[in-house]
Amino acid sequence: MVRFSREEVQDAFETWWTIGNVEEDWTSWANLFVPDVTYEDYFWGPLQGRGEVDLWINAVMKGVPAIYTVYDWHIIEDEKVVLQCQNRRDNPHDDGPSYFDFPGLTVLRYAGDGLWESEFDYWDRTGARRTTAQFLDACERAGITDPVQTMTRRHWPDGPGWARTQAQPRPSWLDRPELPGIQRPHELRKLLAERHA
Repeated sequence: MVRFSREEVQDAFETWWTIGNVEEDWTSWANLFVPDVTYEDYFWGPLQGRGEVDLWINAVMKGVPAIYTVYDWHIIEDEKVVLQCQNRRDNPHDDGPSYFDFPGLTVLRYAGDGLWESEFDYWDRTGARRTTAQFLDACERAGITDPVQTMTRRHWPDGPGWARTQAQPRPSWLDRPELPGIQRPHELRKLLAERHA
């Protein structure tokens, strides 16, 4: 039996995408999950509850400020949404491609009332390593040393409208100076341990 209309799931998905991946309001994005959400990223491991998701996403995005997420496609089947995206860094140097991408795949399960009960993330780890090296080389050649300078977001997709913006990025982690940027699972485990201490 279908629990929710396709239109309701689509509306909730567009909100989820826009608040997080476009507006980069990761704190509000974490509140789009049920309080006891089950979240798993195959690299970072399992997270349980909104508090852990909020801590993780702000710390991770602070650790890789150049990355923004570009919509490819999604499908809806009952309460489940499967989507593909590109994790993108703009090239800060005139030579080479305009940007460096590696793909990701996400499976979301909708809970109703605009909230999500679970998320599972998968992404191309080999591609992430390769494009990180290419991006860092381009930064060195361009003379960029401040990571905030790399938050350019110049190459959004042509559409749909809810998957792009012309606004300057202002991610929520900018308002959390006490939060470290992280890039490794052991750093996340330390943060979570301190939170639960």
